Amino acid sequence: MQAVIIAAGESSRFWPLNKEHKSQLYLLGKPIIYWTIKGLLENGIKDIIIVCSKDSTIPPMLEKENDLGAKLTFVVQEERLGTGNAVWQAREFINEPFLVVWPNKVNAGEIVKKILEEKNRKNAEVILVGAETQTPWDYGVARMAADGARVAEIVENPERGKEPSNIKIIGLYALEPDFFSYYEKIPRHHESDFIDGINLYLKEKKGSLVTLEQDVPALKYPWELFGILDILFGKAESQQIIAPSAKIGEGTVIEGPAYIGEDCDIGSHNVLRGPLHLERGVKTGAFCEIKHSIVQEGTHFHSGYVGDSIIGENCRFGAGFIAANTRLDRNTIHSVVKEKKIDTGLTHFGTIVGDNTRFGIHSGTMPGVLIGKDCIVYPGVHVFENMPDCSVLKASA
Repeated sequence: MQAVIIAAGESSRFWPLNKEHKSQLYLLGKPIIYWTIKGLLENGIKDIIIVCSKDSTIPPMLEKENDLGAKLTFVVQEERLGTGNAVWQAREFINEPFLVVWPNKVNAGEIVKKILEEKNRKNAEVILVGAETQTPWDYGVARMAADGARVAEIVENPERGKEPSNIKIIGLYALEPDFFSYYEKIPRHHESDFIDGINLYLKEKKGSLVTLEQDVPALKYPWELFGILDILFGKAESQQIIAPSAKIGEGTVIEGPAYIGEDCDIGSHNVLRGPLHLERGVKTGAFCEIKHSIVQEGTHFHSGYVGDSIIGENCRFGAGFIAANTRLDRNTIHSVVKEKKIDTGLTHFGTIVGDNTRFGIHSGTMPGVLIGKDCIVYPGVHVFENMPDCSVLKASA
């Protein structure tokens, strides 16, 4: 089989970590898309087409990181015209049965194994992957044929109470090369044209459904990185991975799953509570506590507390910084994304900080606050609302 990885989206809802495509963010020392490619290779799928946006930095990044032996072909989606159009860009390179994969499927190895088993068992021409959901009206869900033996249709955002099932379809599909001749027949260049193409295809082809026991985070919002990290730690050979060049200070305690990358310098008497990810070159001072967080390359902390937070590259945190991570009433925490208030579903969630942002001493953030790239927060200031990129927040007079 071949595979098409769709990595051409804008990642606008992933702000403030959307400097590049969200699949380029590093976890366990490699970009997220790397782990998806690795899963494909584990199942013998080496011929992989990656659809990128124009000016994407994914090709040079993967040329540097491709130590897996994959045959990678890069194609460009010039305009953001939806998933169907992105898959269409790969058509001239497809000559075998192929998978359509989203780059955040870091457990692709397990999923693809189930797909191949299903294909061999039922000789299906179309295979969809689904997982149970309690809110099927928010997704595209599977409608099975009357005999229950095959999937007949994907119903997008069904009316509440009239859902054909509670199985939402996730971003991994198995198709045949003739899919493109069906896709050509539908009205195109709209958000759901890929689903329309699959539904037309299912009318004449044998479709099957693989249902997963565990859902895969869609990675629509940045806090969903916590779920991706959990999956990777579940696959890691060791729950604590400490690079040989990392330095751990005297009296420091590391609890639970942790990744501490190359050239990290952890100060004395730190408390590091996993699941925790510290990318290359992260430094901390004495008496620093970091709990259940993801920190990217080159960020430095002095002392203080960071809980349930995601921090970009090359940020600086002055002494006494505190990232509050729970509400006083212990209810779920909301964040504002693209001017819309979103319930994260998390009762423990600190902050998300973009690259190159600096905090003065004794500053802090309230739960669910998003802070952009290249920002400055002055000493003693506590951030209660989102900060746009390149903004400055000073204490009021």
